[in-house]
Amino acid sequence: MSRHIPFEHLHNFRDLGDYSTTDGRRVRPGLLFRADSLGKLVEGTDDWDRFLSLGIRTVVDLRYPWEIEGRGRVPEHPSFTYHNLSIEHRPYDQAALGPEIELGPYLAARYMEVAEDGTKELRAALELVVNAAKAKEPLVFHCASGKDRTGKLAALILGLVGIPEATIIEDFSLTELATSALLADWKARNDGREPAWPGFGRAPESVMRLFLSALTARYGSLAGYVNRALGMNAETVSETLRANLLEPAPTTWPELTHRKATEADARALVRLRDSAALWQLARGIDQWRPGEKDEAHFITRMKEGEVWLAHSGDHLAGAWELWWDDPAAWGPRPPEAGYIHRLMATPHTAPPGTGRRMLAEAESRIAAAGRTYARLDCLTSNPRLRAYYEAAGYTVVGEQVAKDGGSGSPYAVTLLEKRLR
Repeated sequence: MSRHIPFEHLHNFRDLGDYSTTDGRRVRPGLLFRADSLGKLVEGTDDWDRFLSLGIRTVVDLRYPWEIEGRGRVPEHPSFTYHNLSIEHRPYDQAALGPEIELGPYLAARYMEVAEDGTKELRAALELVVNAAKAKEPLVFHCASGKDRTGKLAALILGLVGIPEATIIEDFSLTELATSALLADWKARNDGREPAWPGFGRAPESVMRLFLSALTARYGSLAGYVNRALGMNAETVSETLRANLLEPAPTTWPELTHRKATEADARALVRLRDSAALWQLARGIDQWRPGEKDEAHFITRMKEGEVWLAHSGDHLAGAWELWWDDPAAWGPRPPEAGYIHRLMATPHTAPPGTGRRMLAEAESRIAAAGRTYARLDCLTSNPRLRAYYEAAGYTVVGEQVAKDGGSGSPYAVTLLEKRLR
């Protein structure tokens, strides 16, 4: 379910596979990876064995030479070649910035500096990616946290492959799922003190959105940047990457299976919800935000109602909560309905139609409990989600203008219900 490949000491190691292009193909998994510093790998450890098992043949280290000298590099091994291409030429200390510095505009401006200073190194890195793609050999590129320098190169590659801008922005923001671990590492190296800048380790969607907007304003498009600034033929590079990194989308999927969640699933549920929140934010949908629901929330919902998981084969495809009353949104009601909450599908890897199938499964659970209605609510400011539920047979029956969801900030929701047979 998670794009983050689990390591003990690496926190932001991700596969760029399974993203869909605008023409319906997808990036082949297992060929292109992005990561935080591989200098944290140590030979003879489980992390090292896991890294080698990925079959990586090319490592591209985007850090400064002085960072490598101070923090180390990936251990040498005959299975891969190592390249140091420092794309950033003007160092800055994010941890030491003042709290008055606005995160999005500041980092987007630094990214534009790198785009113009590091053209030689970026071109060399892109050439390595092209060569690895033609050879069908896995490649990983990384910096220190796997966020800024790594994020810029990832955006360049994904854009040339034909991945939509919203997905590029989402991919960047997935570092938010690793921020707490990256921050803990920094504090451990700095006697437990907090960085001065609240934005340290953060990767909100606004950063990449502003950077791509600035790049487009200056060069006309991402392809224009590759042509004019990097001196490469963007069309040729794009065709080569697409021919070697893409594959047709699956035409068949394993049947969905469902089971009740247990307390052991709480961490995966938090991860799924946070991933879904980042997917929404990258597309301008301000419904959920990462970090709003913790493991305790899902454990409580398991005790007071039901939480269900949907799997496609061995992979988590989605989840939902089923409540037996919902006074915050619907007020006191007789026991005539089940209330569906947090319907969420795994971004990019869930089978098509997973959301509808989970809705149908939830409705069947409600009917089996002898109740007549399936009910749910969505933010009044989210007409796209309202339309989704209406297309699934739900009817708007009212609005709660000040729902108290426990956050201390009441919000307006649209109430929808479906009569079950």
